[in-house]
Amino acid sequence: MPRAPCLFFLCALLSLAAIGCHPGRDDESSSLSLQLNWFPEAEHGGFYAAQVHGYFEQEGLSVDILPGGPSVPVVQSLDTGRVDFAVMNADRVVFAQDAGADLVALMTPMQNSPRCIMVHRESGITSLRQLRDVTLAVGSGPAFYKYMAHQLPLENVETVAYPGSVALFLNDPRLAQQAYVFSEPYLAQQQGADPVSLMVSDLGYNPYASSLVVQRAFMEQHPDMMARFVRAVVRGWRHYLEQPDETNRVIQQLNQHMTPGVLSYGVQEIDKLCGPLDSPEVTFGAMTRDRWQTLIDQLSEIGLVETTDLDAGSMFTNEFLEE
Repeated sequence: MPRAPCLFFLCALLSLAAIGCHPGRDDESSSLSLQLNWFPEAEHGGFYAAQVHGYFEQEGLSVDILPGGPSVPVVQSLDTGRVDFAVMNADRVVFAQDAGADLVALMTPMQNSPRCIMVHRESGITSLRQLRDVTLAVGSGPAFYKYMAHQLPLENVETVAYPGSVALFLNDPRLAQQAYVFSEPYLAQQQGADPVSLMVSDLGYNPYASSLVVQRAFMEQHPDMMARFVRAVVRGWRHYLEQPDETNRVIQQLNQHMTPGVLSYGVQEIDKLCGPLDSPEVTFGAMTRDRWQTLIDQLSEIGLVETTDLDAGSMFTNEFLEE
């Protein structure tokens, strides 16, 4: 799911500024909107579960979940108040703040990034540091690939545009491609390939994924709403990871490309990325300043952000998570 660079964020923010922030929001019971960063998939399961199982309703909230896609300006819509909450990966929050959008992550279901590079088993490649003599399909300018290129020799690796499917991968044993570990590997397997997933997080580039994000001003104006919304989402994610079937049926109705098989596979893989649900030492959804600082430093290292005015502590809050 490639995203545009910071300059695009800034230009779009300026062009949408006249819309204003959260028009008409004057009470804690108004309908709320949650903008997804992509079409409905397993990565959004906990958010849908909060709706399907009535957790939003039990908190006195009415929530409209909006699908995303390549043409949906998620950051700009959130920053200008067109939507109340959004789902995005942590590097998007850093880019947004670097471009002047004051956004804050409230919780994250995935402690580890699902981003991977998918290769054919017959290539003999078992780690990213062995990635050589292949054609690599990646999106235009994604941060994870810039970090890979900065860290790895990538000997005799030719890049081509990511096609958005596994079609090229199936037909070319020398092709590697970007993927999310909970989706494309399953699709490739179902069509006869034998893929190996090489996790980008193994290189240390590991932004939180599918995080719940809000505009800071809106958060500060409605702290009780934030607490109720986060509580419902956490319950939704816990339910989804343990009993996903009912929610997956809803996701399948909303996105017919999501078959029962790919959704079931997706939940199993996402569960591995979320960390222990029952560990007394870890609050589900919590984030750390060190992780955010590492991400800022990495994005600065590859020249995608300026660090002068970026504060890791301003990127997130655990305030609304219950111990």
